[in-house]
Amino acid sequence: MADAEIVPGDRPGSHLLRMAGMNQSYVDLVDPTRLVFDYVRRMADVVDAAAPAGQPVRMVHVGGAGLTLPRYVAATRPASPQVVLEPDAEVTELVRRELPLPRRSGIKVRAVGGREGVAALRDRHAELVMLDAFADARVPAELVTVEFFEDVARVLDEGGLFVLNLTDRAPFGWSRRVVAGLRQVFGSMLLTAEPATLRARRLGNLVVVASRAPVPVDVLGARAASAAAPYRVLDGRQVSDGFGGGTPFTDADTAPSPPPDR
Repeated sequence: MADAEIVPGDRPGSHLLRMAGMNQSYVDLVDPTRLVFDYVRRMADVVDAAAPAGQPVRMVHVGGAGLTLPRYVAATRPASPQVVLEPDAEVTELVRRELPLPRRSGIKVRAVGGREGVAALRDRHAELVMLDAFADARVPAELVTVEFFEDVARVLDEGGLFVLNLTDRAPFGWSRRVVAGLRQVFGSMLLTAEPATLRARRLGNLVVVASRAPVPVDVLGARAASAAAPYRVLDGRQVSDGFGGGTPFTDADTAPSPPPDR
């Protein structure tokens, strides 16, 4: 457990999970649908676009931390079976103790890493796989390789969505390699980002959606335009134009995401 602590948030019932001095998760126990971090809101928008409102979905989360997104799904789509792969059992115990999950949430946390946890799942287990995992504030190298993407594709059902939270800065050399691997395995994709992340050289969050079926570009475009913090949605052609030219990461040649700005 890397110096994890839970501190009060900005209003009663809200909390921040901090790890190594950085805000990792925001949890509102009173209103779990209140998502403060912009990239988490964008990931939730993908969940909302994946199935009709209120319909349960089978989900796998690679990375757990404060369990913000699983709590959101449990509140908006009751009875959704959710598996969370979080290797840091001490962090999970801290979160369970101080930010307890609601009864019958459907959320099961397994103390394993993403590679091991996904490998143990049966074929077509999930409708959505969400990757939001960090080690020392960087996306782990083993979670962005073609080999891992192929295993995720095995676990997703036909038409399932793989949603990744990536951190990078322009000119996005690392993300170009991730996108190349996703295109090789899945084919169809979109990318969402704050306009400032696409323009500037500061580190930002890129949420990528990949699938072997068409991705919900139009639905997310509408959500982005009406969001409290509007964001950009790039379709497959725009992703190729802005994030093309990379060589896919493999298990023999990979790297974690760039280090955060200090």
